[in-house]
Amino acid sequence: MTNGTQQNRRGRSRRQVLAAGGGLLATGLAGCLGGSGASDGPVAVASFFSFYDFGREIARETPLTVENLVPTGLHGHGWEPNASVTRDIIEADAFVHVGPGFQPWADRAIQTLKDDDVDTALINVREGVELVDLAASLDPDEEGVGEQQGKDPHFWLDPERAKQSVDNITEGFVDLLPDHEEQFRDNAETYKTDVLQRIDDDYRAIFDAADREVVQLAAHNAFQYIGVTYGVEMRPLVTNLAASGDVTPTDMREAQSTIREHDIRYIANGVFESRRPAKQLLAETRVEGYFPVTPYAGVRKDWVAQDWGYEEIADNINMPTFEVVLGNKAPEDAGPDGWAEEWRNFE
Repeated sequence: MTNGTQQNRRGRSRRQVLAAGGGLLATGLAGCLGGSGASDGPVAVASFFSFYDFGREIARETPLTVENLVPTGLHGHGWEPNASVTRDIIEADAFVHVGPGFQPWADRAIQTLKDDDVDTALINVREGVELVDLAASLDPDEEGVGEQQGKDPHFWLDPERAKQSVDNITEGFVDLLPDHEEQFRDNAETYKTDVLQRIDDDYRAIFDAADREVVQLAAHNAFQYIGVTYGVEMRPLVTNLAASGDVTPTDMREAQSTIREHDIRYIANGVFESRRPAKQLLAETRVEGYFPVTPYAGVRKDWVAQDWGYEEIADNINMPTFEVVLGNKAPEDAGPDGWAEEWRNFE
């Protein structure tokens, strides 16, 4: 079957679903997709920023367009999109997702695609990835990860594990457009070697140089893979997995105790999370400042304007902050010029 025939067949089945009202509408599925419909060629949509970024790197110099379903300025976990995403998923040639149990709206979308026999290709980036156990402070029943209940889903923070997701996306794209297999595979190997391996090496150098063994995060529990991979204990302020989790008085007391015990001067705060807890720690402890971290789950408008992806966020946000909170560098010596002034106690 030619690619053109595949496209025509997909177009008919999707129009039929949309004309019938599309079971997706009944599920409450929702979203916001920048740039949807801008391409006349095949399109893959991604439910999470990191894998959108991996996908667009893999698809370079091919007819495939990769689009991000997560709106600018929002965290990719814990949000419920609006109904505009329904048509985008149905009309897409592929849906790149994080596997079951992480984004409920994506799970509902996948089930409805199957129920309505929509032939959008499903690409599970988590296939074959070895997950670590949830942190000891978590109830394994608090938030499931599909068939891997009790496992931490944030594997993409480990560049080595992220390589497996690149391979998964590549295989999905090759199945979709086999005539471009060589380009997909070349792009994937280049990205794994030149970007993910380089980031891994740089992270390892930062953490190997550190005297501190504990990092206090005024953020949710998304950074365990960094700690496991590089041998540092990450202490999240919010112990659950959702970025929208509430900070309890017990959470705050434990963070204050950690700061006293380890004489912590600088802490990390999630870019897409509340600043209020970090400001409270700044006011009530010896902490001198907070700096940004992100689990690559979303982008700000200025990052989009600069075309930042996983690599640029690692280099310009996470790495400088880890240098500071680990005590490797003073804030004014970390990151590019002006980084400390821009990001110290950021709003």
